[in-house]
Amino acid sequence: MSGTSLDAVDAALIETDGEALVRPLAYRAEPWSDAARAQLAEATRTALTYDRPRASPPLAEAAALVTRAHALAVHKLLAEAGRRAEDVGAIGFHGQTVAHRPDRGWTWQIGDGAALADATGIVTVSDFRSADVAGGGQGAPLLPIYHAARAAGLARPAAVLNLGGVANITFIGEDGDLIAFDTGPANGLVDLWVGVESGARFDAGGALAKAGRVDEAVLAAMLDHPYFDAPWPKSLDRHDFTIQPARGLSAEDGAATLTAFTAATVALALSQLPMRPRRLIVAGGGRHNPVMMAMIAERSGLVPEPSDATGWNGDAVEAEGFAYMAVRTLRGFPNSFPATTGVRRPTVGGVINRPGVGARGNPVNAGALA
Repeated sequence: MSGTSLDAVDAALIETDGEALVRPLAYRAEPWSDAARAQLAEATRTALTYDRPRASPPLAEAAALVTRAHALAVHKLLAEAGRRAEDVGAIGFHGQTVAHRPDRGWTWQIGDGAALADATGIVTVSDFRSADVAGGGQGAPLLPIYHAARAAGLARPAAVLNLGGVANITFIGEDGDLIAFDTGPANGLVDLWVGVESGARFDAGGALAKAGRVDEAVLAAMLDHPYFDAPWPKSLDRHDFTIQPARGLSAEDGAATLTAFTAATVALALSQLPMRPRRLIVAGGGRHNPVMMAMIAERSGLVPEPSDATGWNGDAVEAEGFAYMAVRTLRGFPNSFPATTGVRRPTVGGVINRPGVGARGNPVNAGALA
């Protein structure tokens, strides 16, 4: 899994039956180099100018980079875990999202599943979002079924919040029913602001935001957006919101205001749920930001709990989730549902690529075009 934060390729090894059994075995993060990060960011900027996924040299080169990096991560993970390729039943390969436009009937993840299968010698399930979008869904979020498996022992109702580039929430009802949607930006705007203001990649420890004050007028203007009143299920592209409203603020006040924006949108999302969850478990990079976590607590009235406190590796959850869904695909189990993505009926997503057998599609067009 490589998220929109472009920090690293996360690789996780789990034992699972795609249902109740989940046993994490190993994890490693393979950081993107500055050059690779710049190349992927440029590919994203290019993709966002298109009205639908299509081939172009920058996207083809970026897709090849993504595939190579994931193959390297798989080989290193297996070496560290003392496992061989023949010990592994499947790879779940999400690829790199370069544009997400469900309102236009498409989502776009680059990476070549057939090439990854050949490079690793392991059956690779890729292109998880296409079937959902083709079935009328948002194509996101896709991990609620994995969140439910991991949270099986928690008191219900419970909620799992992922704070990546974009934030999404999974609500697990008392009867096990799932609701999920993107709540708003998570780290994406804060990271962009800090990069512009200081050249840093992120607000380490929330230090910049802690030194600033929230501009409530700017925050109110940012919250005055139709997305937050729209009913779930719903999803976002990382670039649907910008840092422009915070322009003119000091570096510290801008960081504080954008961090508060993430917290306020989480609070709004919680208010849209059918009932208040007993626990709010937080995964993703944002859980490392104590200022963001404190603001979520203040604005929502719930204490967000880092997923590590429940025994989960919060950095590994998304990679583990796509491994889990790869097994579900191979077993014919659905990965997305009407209340999690808006798809018309429970849908089995993913394309199965077998080493030396799978016919390659256009790796740049690995996303869905409904």
